[in-house]
Amino acid sequence: MKKKRQEKILDLITSLEIETQEDLAECLRKEGFDVTQATVSRDIRELHLTKMAGSSGRQKYVQAPSDNSTLNEKYLRVLKEGMLSADVAGNILVIHTVTGMAMAAATALDALHFPEILGCIAGDDTIFCAIRTIEDAENLKEKLRGLN
Repeated sequence: MKKKRQEKILDLITSLEIETQEDLAECLRKEGFDVTQATVSRDIRELHLTKMAGSSGRQKYVQAPSDNSTLNEKYLRVLKEGMLSADVAGNILVIHTVTGMAMAAATALDALHFPEILGCIAGDDTIFCAIRTIEDAENLKEKLRGLN
């Protein structure tokens, strides 16, 4: 069932401009798949989906290419386009993103393997990153701000 669902996800994102996890879940339900938001979120990670600008100018899910240098450039672009602000609260880096971009930005942070980051939790427009030290959190905040 998982393989069929993930194949359908790839089919849907190539034929439609799907902007959010909720939109993807709704499309899957229309296709007869009984899914939860958690299932869709796991599938997005496993399929290495990311968001890119669609023809309408809005973000849409796409499958990330396998070439590492191209992939890193795309992850950096996701961060540049999605991140609005970054603030430190102790050893937690709080990143605010464009609505709907937190998951893509957190995936980009994970994929870029910043050594300071122990892990990320993403909502709809906010990411909490657990950072090794307060000093590392400040340094990473400045690195991320320098991307723009």
